[in-house]
Amino acid sequence: MRLAEMTSPQLEALPNRIALWPVGAIEPHGPHAPLGTDTLISVGMCERAAARLENAVVLPPLPFGVTRYGAEFTGAIGIRESTLRAIVLDVAEAVADDGFRRLVIVNNHFEPEQVATLRDAAHEAGALYLDLVRRRNAERLTDEFRRGSCHAGRYETSLVLAEAPELVVGASELPPNEIDMPKAMAAGQTNFVAMGMDRAYCGAPAEATAEEGRATFDTLTDLLVELIEAEA
Repeated sequence: MRLAEMTSPQLEALPNRIALWPVGAIEPHGPHAPLGTDTLISVGMCERAAARLENAVVLPPLPFGVTRYGAEFTGAIGIRESTLRAIVLDVAEAVADDGFRRLVIVNNHFEPEQVATLRDAAHEAGALYLDLVRRRNAERLTDEFRRGSCHAGRYETSLVLAEAPELVVGASELPPNEIDMPKAMAAGQTNFVAMGMDRAYCGAPAEATAEEGRATFDTLTDLLVELIEAEA
């Protein structure tokens, strides 16, 4: 159930409801994948989880995030950490006032400042946050994700192919570009170009398949449902 498509009486009649909130970013994902890739993945996870849970409602996504690493490319439209924090706290308060028993934040944009802000804001608001970069969660995802070379690579491109294949253009023509993004960040590199991502991607998008994307969505949805059920 999508909140924006429900009527007020329909929502009021839904007892013990929880809110699933997809969060992402608008930033370059290579020459082949959409700017809204991260948001698209978060929405896909939330909708799949809502189909498996009772009384779960998917909120409209927050498409803007803290995004500076891709600022040299057209299409990187970011917000400040303070803005993101304020939005999360305001929405969490409004959701609680509206009778939801829990807010669950689902993010697939892993710029360090975005992740840190969401962790802190979720804790402050009493919301759940599915932290996919924590080791226990990352270990269940693909090899490319675990290597940290997955920005618009095989991992993310497969997910887009599973959800909206018409949005992927020319991925099969791209050569692999192995970049250890966490290592590069730890070394102080703060933009894609400095990391060697002069086309705003790393990993192997040409190896992406819809089949892998569907399998990864299953795992991501399992992680989300398990988090919610553990906190029920």
